[in-house]
Amino acid sequence: KFAVFPFQSSSDKDAILNILSVLTDLLSLGTGRRIHYMISKGGSEALLQALATAARTEPPDHSTLLPLLRLLARVGQRDRKFGLKVQKLEATDTILSLTRRNLGHHLHLTHCLWVLRVCASNVTTGTTLGINGAMDLIFKVITPYSKRHVRTVRAAIEALAALLKSKSNSRRAVNSGYLGGLLRLYQDWHHNDVSNNYVYIRRGLLLCLKHITNIQLGRETFLGSRGMEILFTSAEDCLSCKNLDPIITTVTQILRKCHPKEPLPVATVRSSYSFPLPGNAKVEPPCEGSEGKCLEGDGEEEPEKDLDNEESKEEDYDLETDVNKLRSRPVLDWPEEELGQYEAMCPELSHNFQELESESEEEKSLEDRTESFPSTHSHFIPSATSVKHPNYRWRNQSVTEMGPDPGEKDFKVPLQSWTKKEKSRWDPADEKRDIAETSQDADSCEEEDPARSHVLTLHPLPIEAAWYKKIFYPECEASTNPSRGGRLESSDMVTNLLEKHQGDIPFHSPRFYVARAKCVKSISDYKDLAFPDFWGHQPPLYSKSMLERKDGVQREKVLDDVRRLIQPGDVLGRTVFDLDEPSHSSPGAPGCLTFFSKFESGNLRKAIQVREFEYDLIMNADVNSNQHHQWFYFEVRDMKLEVPYRFNIINCEKFNSQFNYGMQLVMYSVKEALQGRPCWLRAGHDICYYKNHYRCSAAAGGMRGKCYYTLTFSIKFPHKDDVCYLAYHYPYTYSTMMSHLDILEQNRNPKKVYWRQQTLCQTLGGNVCPLLTITAMPESKKRDDLEQFRNRPYVFLMARVHPGESNASWVMKGTLEFLVSSDPIADLLRKCFIFKIVPMLNPDGVINGNHRCSLSGDDLNRQWLTPNSQLHPTIYHAKGLLYYLHSTGRAPLVFCDYHGHSQKKNVFLYGCSIKETLWQAGCTVDTTVITEDVGYRALPKILDKVAPAFVMNSCSFLVEKSRESTARVVVWKEMGVLRSYTMESTYCGCSHGLYKVSKSFK
Repeated sequence: KFAVFPFQSSSDKDAILNILSVLTDLLSLGTGRRIHYMISKGGSEALLQALATAARTEPPDHSTLLPLLRLLARVGQRDRKFGLKVQKLEATDTILSLTRRNLGHHLHLTHCLWVLRVCASNVTTGTTLGINGAMDLIFKVITPYSKRHVRTVRAAIEALAALLKSKSNSRRAVNSGYLGGLLRLYQDWHHNDVSNNYVYIRRGLLLCLKHITNIQLGRETFLGSRGMEILFTSAEDCLSCKNLDPIITTVTQILRKCHPKEPLPVATVRSSYSFPLPGNAKVEPPCEGSEGKCLEGDGEEEPEKDLDNEESKEEDYDLETDVNKLRSRPVLDWPEEELGQYEAMCPELSHNFQELESESEEEKSLEDRTESFPSTHSHFIPSATSVKHPNYRWRNQSVTEMGPDPGEKDFKVPLQSWTKKEKSRWDPADEKRDIAETSQDADSCEEEDPARSHVLTLHPLPIEAAWYKKIFYPECEASTNPSRGGRLESSDMVTNLLEKHQGDIPFHSPRFYVARAKCVKSISDYKDLAFPDFWGHQPPLYSKSMLERKDGVQREKVLDDVRRLIQPGDVLGRTVFDLDEPSHSSPGAPGCLTFFSKFESGNLRKAIQVREFEYDLIMNADVNSNQHHQWFYFEVRDMKLEVPYRFNIINCEKFNSQFNYGMQLVMYSVKEALQGRPCWLRAGHDICYYKNHYRCSAAAGGMRGKCYYTLTFSIKFPHKDDVCYLAYHYPYTYSTMMSHLDILEQNRNPKKVYWRQQTLCQTLGGNVCPLLTITAMPESKKRDDLEQFRNRPYVFLMARVHPGESNASWVMKGTLEFLVSSDPIADLLRKCFIFKIVPMLNPDGVINGNHRCSLSGDDLNRQWLTPNSQLHPTIYHAKGLLYYLHSTGRAPLVFCDYHGHSQKKNVFLYGCSIKETLWQAGCTVDTTVITEDVGYRALPKILDKVAPAFVMNSCSFLVEKSRESTARVVVWKEMGVLRSYTMESTYCGCSHGLYKVSKSFK
């Protein structure tokens, strides 16, 4: 009512002042609820009308205007539609007029500026104010450093910052030359405010610059005005003062945004490796918008946001709400004539167990040891092209379990493969048998594939290292056999290493590893072994706390990037390793590290020496792809002792990483290993993961405008001239897996453990994808015992569909070792279930150092709906085997696909539920129509009770549209498997239970 109250007499004025005083007191005593109540009753409109009425009086009555402006500023901050109301009531001219009339009266002007700021919070209203000259007016108020009228200057700067949120106002400010003026004002306040009393004014000026540089014209003008140099210098001045963190943070944001964008220093972002696809298949570039998306449940938050304090919520729009699509439809969706081939993959259903007859214990043991190399129950091994082969045969093939169709080009996998008899600490009987098998299997491997007859060696160790001479040649140095470059011949090295190996690493043998690695088929035809994979490693003797993040580490790294731009004098820019053009690299230069990555699972494309102890590293994209740069594994040597080397991996793609929250990379020292401490250890300090200034361009074969991220870390190497390996996570190669299976087979108890190792198929690259069957041997040949054996329900386990998720293989390794162990629980599990296991679903990706894809350039966990037999053979035949089991009424009781998660801690499951999906999407669920067995929650609840690293609260049972072609969803929907899961294991550590925070995940 008072808004239209006439100002006709002194009594009227007194009434208005009383009303304003009461309102002010009420709002100051109450909470925000009173202000919102006043807004809901039209308070903002009433105050604006009162302002218009008071402004029309001549001369203006400031005793009324000042409390009115104070109320407007306070209410306007809480009213989200305040700017629109100002426009609707045409109050912008009134506010600007009052501001102009009070330029000489700082108290009144300050109140006008407060209202101007809240009006400009609406971009449309702010644009109108800018058109009407608000910025010109405000710039008259902002003065160089002065201790007078500071309150007014602050109000003016805050109002200007609000106006500059409008891009048209920012463009107008740049064209009027205000950006240079703001920089000069900031310099003046920065240099004169030595006591840091006016930090809020300096930060206000920075916010103005931050808004202006949101537009391209603003960034270009900022660079042309030497803004990078000015702000960088001011930031360096502020680093020593903790109270200036707001200044440094804002400066860092502006510098990172304005840093000139550059393409990656590579000719093309496409992988250095390509693989010709069968038939007419072509490599399709990723569709627009797919770049940088997290495809396995990882969040997309910026590095500044702490994922551990934020629930990773599924986007409701991605949830499947079509009930018909959610319903399980377990019907045969596979050509019946193709299912016959999978019968041979289930020998346990027809095995007659003749070995259980009265044979001598020695004969039984010998038969059990060799029953899968070869077996009498042989079957045809599907290859990438065999489905279309004219001579395709389904059953009763005259080939071994581990051998292919004679019409296909393939090889037999040897157990051993070395040419000299070495001294070892192995049992003599085992050694005799191994050597005999080696001779036979090595010959057969070379006969089947002559191209693989080269000698697989270790990358040479440095002969010049005194520690190497001391370990291997204590009697004299003359016995060394130097080769080109002053290094030892690899054949001598392998012989010496095998003699020195202690044989004390559980489930690992260098001999077995060499044997398996020799027959691996890689695109670049690897001829070198990585020492850690050959030698093996033991768990560390102690648990290590997760790394505490250093305060301000990200801004320090960003400032270092800016320093490189504006002070390039000490930047070397020397390429020391280049996978694409080895001749252009200059390894072995004085004071320079030497890099290498051409070994199994290795990934390093390029290394550039920036300064003496700093290197930029570029990872290789997945084969036949231009993306998925995350996994790294490489060798480095020629280091100095206790010198902090900094490494910047500059082409990461994830939006965030656990490297920001305590995760460290892993390091393996060859010298430590040879001294009896063969361990992968968490390493690195000053670790940070942040968005950098590199961008992808269409000219380089990528998606235009795609952003890259930097993982930066520093390491002090433990020894001089050591050979060290650095990796994203503990590596687990294909050869490691195959040799591990050999050892498990030889060390199991054949009386209790039924073990069959077969081949699911050949991969696109010609490697074998193994299929395991593990259960308990029947008690006897009696009918009841055999029936109980064959009627056990199936559990189907898979791992490593994504090559960079090596933690999935370590979890699978532990699973296998437990299942064949003598543990009573393992014995009970074997007696209750038949375990079908595919321990590595993407061997080609693992071998060639991919992060996510196969050789076809496809994410195999997005191909389960319609897998292509030629392009995705492992998925095609895994699904075929599952369909075969379903067609015989033996669909698995549990299906679980092992994965790794880069942005969460702990271990958890993803499952499938119709009701939970619909509830989360906000759909009404009719429980009389939609029924669901809640048994899918049983296994996660059990794990939550018995597994220290498992967290039920992190589990999700939602079905998303973007996941409809994953193994979890397809097996649930098409095969009717209620307990179909993806199990995610962290790369980092645990924030729960026994391993909570203080312990690193190993």
